[in-house]
Amino acid sequence: MDANVPPVPDERSGLLGFLAQQRRVLKHAAYGLTPEQLRAAPSASALTIGGLLKHIAFTERGWIDRVAGRPDPTTQHGYDQQFQLSESDTLESLVADLDAAAAETEATIVAVDDLGRAVPVPKDQPWFPKDLEAWSVRWVLLHLIEEHARHAGHADIIRESIDGATGYELLAGAEDWPATPWLKPWRPKESV
Repeated sequence: MDANVPPVPDERSGLLGFLAQQRRVLKHAAYGLTPEQLRAAPSASALTIGGLLKHIAFTERGWIDRVAGRPDPTTQHGYDQQFQLSESDTLESLVADLDAAAAETEATIVAVDDLGRAVPVPKDQPWFPKDLEAWSVRWVLLHLIEEHARHAGHADIIRESIDGATGYELLAGAEDWPATPWLKPWRPKESV
């Protein structure tokens, strides 16, 4: 697989393709991390790569629940809890949860007949506009791409701070690309 979204035949597949690409970049930032590194906060921020994986799955579900007309899960959990890892959270479980959220998104969006369909703006959160009644499904997908991209960038910085690994090296390592003169796939350092 290459580092770009394949050509898109239509708006829906383009939006879903770019959303999937940003999810992929975030998952690759976690590639090869130890349990301790998954929980590490090596910068001035309290963010961890594991916390970002957990948050983005939770956030994606919340927005897709709004699109589907289901109850908003963010009213059931505190904002900070979305970033906190439990003892049972592992890299595998966090990636599986993100993959499950992605599958829910795909199924929901494929079932939507019109990307211009209204998605009501919640009125119980201070960060949502009070003078707007609805967004469109299209707007929600663009917002999710923005949200994922922002956090994928955070994850890149955290990962580079942990062990120096960068995005393309991780992508090449996770997807087993051949080495080139300008790109060496990331591999775990051998224990001494």
